[in-house]
Amino acid sequence: MAPEFIHTYVSVDCVVFGFDSDNKLNILLVQRRSDDSPAEMHKKLPGSLIFSNEDVDDAASRVLHELTGIKKMILKQFKCYADPMRASSQNDIKWMDKEYQHNIDRIITVAYLSLCKIDHKINSSKYSNVDWHPIDKIPALPFDHNVIIQESLGEIRRWIDIDFTIIFELLPKKFTIRQLYQLYCALSEKKIDIKNFHKKVSSFSFIIPLDEIEENVSHRAARFYKFDGKAYKKNNSKLIK
Repeated sequence: MAPEFIHTYVSVDCVVFGFDSDNKLNILLVQRRSDDSPAEMHKKLPGSLIFSNEDVDDAASRVLHELTGIKKMILKQFKCYADPMRASSQNDIKWMDKEYQHNIDRIITVAYLSLCKIDHKINSSKYSNVDWHPIDKIPALPFDHNVIIQESLGEIRRWIDIDFTIIFELLPKKFTIRQLYQLYCALSEKKIDIKNFHKKVSSFSFIIPLDEIEENVSHRAARFYKFDGKAYKKNNSKLIK
């Protein structure tokens, strides 16, 4: 018996992490376009079908540029999602028919992880509604986007274990040790004594203290630091062993 072939399309979805002024980990979500009432519109991960002449990595870079207006962002492919039932809900099928106007029986997505400083101005050329959402307050999303987000957290933790310097892609250029500590704890899920953390960080030649302190804060003003990538390359050390 001959195999049954179906109309299968390939897409990319991007999980973009950011770290806000309240020291919370966030993810960028977009509004799913719809001709229906606002109550039927949903948040989703930014993504797109890939073009016929486009490499999958190039498609992810295009999605990020359309999303943020930033041309170059750190990008990491981490998993392919190909469950035949991942786009089986009637709302998702209805949206795909309107968005792409193709006969799509099945859609496979390649998921990417990216990092963005929240103080970057988001200048989206594709989406009219782009918002940061705290990782612990993500709403119910279409397709399997909640699963993708959850598994992206595991991927970013493995990434940090290999190269912790990616953490500085999320921090402002000037940051406090507490900000670095809170971000590292949020990403790694490790419980670390802050005094030991501060002592460890202070010993690194590539985390440079600045002659600036916080202003207009309710707590004791903390010193600002910056990350020196060139100094790090000369003295490659783990943040926490």
